[in-house]
Amino acid sequence: MKLKNLIKNLDVVEVIGKTDVDVTDIKTDSNSVVSGSLFICIKGKDFDGHGFIRQVEKYGAVAIVTEKKIDTLLTQIVVKNSRAAMSILAAEYFGRVDKKMRLIAVLGTNGKTTTTHVIKNVLENSGVKCGVIGTLGTFYGDKFKEATLTTPDPLELHKTLSEMYRDGVKTAIMEVSAHAVFFDKIKGLKFAAAVFTNFSQDHLDFFDDMESYKRAKLRFFKENECGFIVTNSDDAVGREIAEIKSDVITYGINNPADVFAIDVSCDENGSKFVINLFDCIYDVKIKLMGYFNVYNSLAAACVAALLGVKTKKVIEGLKNTDVVSGRLEKVFDGDYKIYVDYAHTPDGLEKALFALRKSAKKRLVCLFGCGGNRDRSKRFAMGKISAVNADFTVITSDNPRYEDPMDIICDVEKGVLSVSKNYISIEDREEAVRYAIDSLKTGDVLLIAGKGSEKYQEILGIKKPYNDKDTVVEYIRGK
Repeated sequence: MKLKNLIKNLDVVEVIGKTDVDVTDIKTDSNSVVSGSLFICIKGKDFDGHGFIRQVEKYGAVAIVTEKKIDTLLTQIVVKNSRAAMSILAAEYFGRVDKKMRLIAVLGTNGKTTTTHVIKNVLENSGVKCGVIGTLGTFYGDKFKEATLTTPDPLELHKTLSEMYRDGVKTAIMEVSAHAVFFDKIKGLKFAAAVFTNFSQDHLDFFDDMESYKRAKLRFFKENECGFIVTNSDDAVGREIAEIKSDVITYGINNPADVFAIDVSCDENGSKFVINLFDCIYDVKIKLMGYFNVYNSLAAACVAALLGVKTKKVIEGLKNTDVVSGRLEKVFDGDYKIYVDYAHTPDGLEKALFALRKSAKKRLVCLFGCGGNRDRSKRFAMGKISAVNADFTVITSDNPRYEDPMDIICDVEKGVLSVSKNYISIEDREEAVRYAIDSLKTGDVLLIAGKGSEKYQEILGIKKPYNDKDTVVEYIRGK
């Protein structure tokens, strides 16, 4: 592709050099530059791409995108924001298929993954071929690609959309993280619909405070073009979003909403409720347990109806939706029951424990840890939540990364001890799972929280193969 065509929709400060040159690919990693590359200078946490120009010259780059003028013979495209420019350039390079597709965004602290999958199931139940991009990876047709980030970087994102489009997928549902908004990953995308699930503490290792984190969420709804905005009326930030534009659609259980549920009941077999979907009233039974999954289902029903799916098909799709991998997933059902869940925030852990309380005829045991090099402030809170809502807590490692696992455990332990002494700390997660299983008696329920369907444990920069569900199944089979 000619550089001049690639930059035609870019907000350029200055062009230095010739633009009638062929670009064979776009790179942000100087080590992967080859002959014909357009190199985008990105300022990262540890490195600044502006400092690697001599290397990309040597490797054959034909031009650079930069936020400042640089002493080089390469063509320079000077922009105010290289990250925003990358989103526009990626879209152009991969053929602007986003303009030919129907995109649906799901934002919120918790519930994004489940909501995207419920939307996909409801739409596919009505004959719409869909793709999903999110924490669990990319899914469309029989294809699957592992995720590295909740929302891929623009080059990967637009490449994925292009592959989906070529495969006949015209509707893509994607999780949009606060980081993705902050770093302009979805700059220039137009969404047919956008959903907001909820807001609670997370990512304070990156955002300075809750207000900064909230601003990133709100920024999406203020800056991005959306056909429909669907928001949770029972969430304070959700109500703020409803005030941004006059035509925002709301869903909820407790506060007035356009789409709502009444007579909600949840048990280990799923959830039942009566839905009022734009004045169409139906009894609904879903396989997903917990009040939070009623909210996720309401959001999905709302989006599908707004996109033209007939109400009966929406209800049918909700009923047929299976439990999402690693999201309050029952992995053993015998004299005692064991669930695996991704809950890694105070709010998520509290809701998961609340959902399981009725299932526990005897004790409710909670096993979890907290991630290293992340928000330390939530460790005490999660320890306290487990002590309040579970009968016994097993504190262990999650992804310690570059922190000492015992330092993390001690932070969690303080929260537990503020309420109860009914706990044990076991650093090795696999050993902790075995201990928790051995302690279970008839009628007990064990929640293993924090990692969900993750297939690794990150320790000192190495991702060691590990999965909670596999560990449970293999140990019980061995017993």
